[in-house]
Amino acid sequence: MAIRDWPEDERPREKLLLRGPASLSDAELLAVFLRTGVRGKTAVDLARELLRHFGGLTPLLDAGRADLSAASGIGIAKYAQVQAALELGRRYLEARLHRADALSSPEATRSYLMYRLKGLSYEAFLCLFLDNRHRVISCEEMFRGTVDTAQVYPREVVKRALVLNAAAVILAHNHPSGEAEPSHADRAITARLKDALALIEVRVLDHLVIGDGVATSMAERGLM
Repeated sequence: MAIRDWPEDERPREKLLLRGPASLSDAELLAVFLRTGVRGKTAVDLARELLRHFGGLTPLLDAGRADLSAASGIGIAKYAQVQAALELGRRYLEARLHRADALSSPEATRSYLMYRLKGLSYEAFLCLFLDNRHRVISCEEMFRGTVDTAQVYPREVVKRALVLNAAAVILAHNHPSGEAEPSHADRAITARLKDALALIEVRVLDHLVIGDGVATSMAERGLM
């Protein structure tokens, strides 16, 4: 049965407008993006099939261009739509972060950094540079590495902090393994960065280690 023949309050788009987006399942939300199904399958049927194929919403959205565009019913146009939606989400979180005081809005900070670093196959090291009122000046990927390492150079972070006239920094990096437990190397580089930045009177407020859907605050753990 085609979706247009379903009861109105069960059609994904109408259900979203009536009850809000949170009322939709992952398959129904994806169906709104897909808009149409394929021969013999509604958009909801296709969405459910894709979620089963990729193992859930997160791996589906993290899939590369070749894998996603090759999936039945997707193609390059729908891949572009999905990527545009993800980028809109990232920019929305970034805009919220720039409007907020980084310390009074730790959840916005954590959400944004998790979004920036999620799904990467390599380790990336970000610096969130803040002014003297802890408002965001810039968030920049300073270093990147292979699957399990990134070379971090305190001198480069110091130089960038001086250029931006930053008063404080929040550090963040991901573990591609999915583990969010700070390693001995993470603690060591945090200490080195704190010492280097202290020479120019820039405080390191926190270091977040991002795993699979989890962010560990080294400050909250007492590791700073």
